[in-house]
Amino acid sequence: MMRITDTSDLWWKTAIFYNLNVETFMDWNDDGVGDFEGLGQRLDYLEELGVTCLWLAPFYPSPREDNGYDISDYFGVNERNGNLGDVVEVVRTAHDRGMRVIVDLVVNHTSVEHPWFQAARSSRGNRFREFYNWRDEVPENGRANMFPDKEDGVWTFDERAGQFYEHSFYRHQPDLNTANPVVREEIAKVIGFWLQLGIDGFRVDAVPFLIEAEGENEHDYLRALRSYVGRRSGNGMMLGEVNLPYEDQEVYFGAHGNELTMQFDFVANQYLYLALARRDATPLIEALSTRPKISTANQWANFVRNHDELTLDQLSKDERTEVFDAFAPEESMQIHGRGIIRRLPPMLGNDPRRVRMVYSLAFSLPGAPVLYYGEEIGMAEHADVPGRSAVRTPMQWSSELNGGFSRADPEQLPLPLVEGGASPLHVSVAAQQNDPHSILHFIRKLTAAYKKSPEIGWGTFEILEQEHSCIFAHRLTGETGQFIALHNFSAEPCRVSIELGENNDISHIVDLLDDENAALADGLLEIDLSGYDYRWFRIVRPGEKRIL
Repeated sequence: MMRITDTSDLWWKTAIFYNLNVETFMDWNDDGVGDFEGLGQRLDYLEELGVTCLWLAPFYPSPREDNGYDISDYFGVNERNGNLGDVVEVVRTAHDRGMRVIVDLVVNHTSVEHPWFQAARSSRGNRFREFYNWRDEVPENGRANMFPDKEDGVWTFDERAGQFYEHSFYRHQPDLNTANPVVREEIAKVIGFWLQLGIDGFRVDAVPFLIEAEGENEHDYLRALRSYVGRRSGNGMMLGEVNLPYEDQEVYFGAHGNELTMQFDFVANQYLYLALARRDATPLIEALSTRPKISTANQWANFVRNHDELTLDQLSKDERTEVFDAFAPEESMQIHGRGIIRRLPPMLGNDPRRVRMVYSLAFSLPGAPVLYYGEEIGMAEHADVPGRSAVRTPMQWSSELNGGFSRADPEQLPLPLVEGGASPLHVSVAAQQNDPHSILHFIRKLTAAYKKSPEIGWGTFEILEQEHSCIFAHRLTGETGQFIALHNFSAEPCRVSIELGENNDISHIVDLLDDENAALADGLLEIDLSGYDYRWFRIVRPGEKRIL
């Protein structure tokens, strides 16, 4: 029997994450750039939305050639966003409202402007030289760069240093030598600093690139990091970005669940889009049937979109082509030949039934849901903004100037506001705040239902058999009860029959999203689903003490 005391420090198992960039969320001083004061003023909105953990994109000092992931100081705040006092105030206020805060830990590389790299260039005898990876000649059989359309390799010659330096990403982001014990000490200081300021954990960027130089003992470092976070903060966590097949991804949790605390489920995310393209749940069913079982000390993070492109590299070439044809038929909608730079509503033809079905599914899958800012109001991408930045435009608060994000001159904004039918004139928080039929109210309904359903985060997952390939039916069973969800990937209505067992094992069935009828006879649950329909149920058995 699992007791409350066994789970009280595992808050992330059933957290509702919300990812935002301070730069584009809310500008309070009207200089055109979002700031921590603006974020603080919107914490009540996020609390009402149902968010329980904020994930903040990089806000550190940076040239911002890569959305802030090119960091020049790990211990500071970009002056355009505020200062450390503002960060502490936001964290304290978030905690007062029952929200945790995690930040990006980007320590696989720095900016070329970081003092470490500038010192490393000065001479080969400089202690900082060993903070990075240098070569006199480019190694043969070198690996590909993460951005092959921008970089022709991972080695760039530095005239001042007289050597080539390694960069897995852009050339302005030199790789840190994490095999160096001194570098590891510096990374530990970064982690300890932010934990001391009240941060509750870290989203660890590009994990395979963080430890790739470690050889056969590469995961020792991840275990050491997890242990350090645990010592410095009893309930701290590490949410890792590991875009690999399940069998490779499983390793990053650790043999005893003692490496990454959580991981994004990139596999399920990509097969979700293949299922949507086919209007057939089979690809997602097959993918999740191979999802590894994980320790109680770990969790999956389920997402629909994120701040990067919608990557499809876990799909086969033919499968990627299917998804591209369905959701990004124009080359301008694609990036690197492997991903899509669009938000969900335009991809689904702005069909509200289909959009809601997808979010219902994401919240009902075993794990913890992750929202990307603007998803709760159905924001679209800006088709004229190149690359990944197309989905990073300012938050749309109202129909006022700059979508209520800022009163500055539009030319001063980090990125332009979305135009056309998805502009702030048509899509905004203000327009949806009091509309019970809006996507905003629907997401609030999902967060409330998720919080009442701990089985989703803790239960045992099972795909339920039924006769329709377009239906995704699953059950989650935990000590607190049993949860069942049905989702129709097709526009066609159908009647679904699910075997639940003998009637005397079931007291009644509760519809968690809508008060609709569900027929149960001789242990058979029969539900009529319309096109792109979705249903959540709780199975209540005699004697169970649940507030329904």
